[in-house]
Order: sequence, then C-alpha cells, then structure tokens
Amino acid sequence: MSFIDAYLDETLQATQAFCGDAKQRQVLADMADAITASLRGGGKLLTCGNGGSAGDAQHIAGEFVSRLMYDRAPLAAIALTTDTSVLTAAGNDYGFDRVFERQVLALGQPGDVLLGISTSGTSANVLRAFAAGRDKRLRCIGFAGAQGGPMTEHCDLLLQVPSARTPVIQQLHIVAAHVVCALVERAMFPPE
Repeated sequence: MSFIDAYLDETLQATQAFCGDAKQRQVLADMADAITASLRGGGKLLTCGNGGSAGDAQHIAGEFVSRLMYDRAPLAAIALTTDTSVLTAAGNDYGFDRVFERQVLALGQPGDVLLGISTSGTSANVLRAFAAGRDKRLRCIGFAGAQGGPMTEHCDLLLQVPSARTPVIQQLHIVAAHVVCALVERAMFPPE
C-alpha cells in the first residue's frame, strides 16, 4: 500500500469512528450551546493552541468574526495566538507556559468561553490558560486527541478525536470547529 493510500485510509477510519460516536456529536452540540449562551449574554470566545493548533485557533476565531456559511453580523471571538508583542513579552517575562494564561487573566470575563486546542492534551500553556479561565469563571472547552490527557480534568466539555496521529487529529478538529461555528451561526442568526 502506498503512503497516500495508507494515510487516506487512516483518515477515513478516524473520520468514520468520529462521525459514528454519538457522545462526540453531543459534545459538539453542547459546545455550540455554551458559546451561543455566552455570546447572547455579551460574552466572547477566546481560542488558543500551539503550532498547527494555533493556526486552528486563529481559523476558528476568523470564522466567528467574519462568517462561515452566510452573511451575518460578526460574533465576538479572539485568538490568543496572534499578538506577537504580548506573546513575546509574556514568554520573555513569565515563560512560554504562561503566554495564554496572561491573556486569559487580562481579557477573560465571567461567562466567556475559552477553547483550548491540544492534540496531545498535555500542552502546558493551554492547561495554564484553563486554570486561569476557571479562576475568572470562564466556561472551558477543549479539542484533543483520543487520550485527552490532563485536558480531561480541565475542561467542562472535551471533544476527543479517535486518533493518536497529530495530522489526523488536526484534520478532524477543523471539521469539528466548522460544525460548532455553523451551529452557533444558525442559533444567533437563523437562516431565512
């Protein structure tokens, strides 16, 4: 079997397992409900992650602020991965483990939602962001891989993709993010 065949087969198997998991589908719906409730109450979505997950955090925030399926008013979302001055200052002054924590403490308000993304579930800076989120009374939700890692203890809602391979996990994270965003978009601005 070629690498292409093997990779696509692995992706297909993980996708089928994910789609067939009623618990994970319910987590998607519950995440959308939590974000919708926050936005309706004047709150916002904060997102964070490292590497490819940082890109996903930015992608997700962009879908909320701009649009996903159709034109509508912007929705309040901030990716904590984009301000290089804050990231480098906090990293230099406090350490890389605290770059998201500092932003959650500065920007988070009770009722906001914090989405942390970590394929392993062990990213120290994401876990510290969740701890800060708890202190600030944010709803903490996460995207992880099959094991979940310590994120299982830090999240009110945790989506766990049935794979241990980072690229496959990331592919399904963005699918999940699009589902959540579309559900929120439809709840906030019902299509006509």
